[in-house]
Amino acid sequence: MEIKPVEKEATSVSLPQPTAPAATPRLNALRGARTAPELTECERQELRAELHGALQRCPWFTIGVMAPTATAAIEALRRCEQALGWQALAADGPSGAAIEGAVFLKGNQRSGTFLIRQEDGLGVGVLISGQNSEQPELADTWGPLPLDLL
Repeated sequence: MEIKPVEKEATSVSLPQPTAPAATPRLNALRGARTAPELTECERQELRAELHGALQRCPWFTIGVMAPTATAAIEALRRCEQALGWQALAADGPSGAAIEGAVFLKGNQRSGTFLIRQEDGLGVGVLISGQNSEQPELADTWGPLPLDLL
């Protein structure tokens, strides 16, 4: 007597598909750049519109600012906060006034604070990272953006 394997009927399971991120060709073009590009006013408007669309996918953000001075970094942070309706972050430690030369500022909406440190060899620009723990595929980092884009 020959035993034949039972063939099972193939079944398919439909899994929910992640929401596709909005098209961000201008933002994607900045990936890997060392410093923010010089942009025309038209390019700035298009980049702002694309950024606002991308930001809608994430509930909170971190921000990095590479700037020639602490004052320039803090001014860029405050412009972003105002333009995007974010609550102002507080300095966690020295405000940067005593720092000379190029700096890196790192801000975190979750903690409500920013840190600033002297950092040579960086480019100039703003990096914004959108955070989304419920849909991690929507999280992303955009930039470097011009310090005065927003």
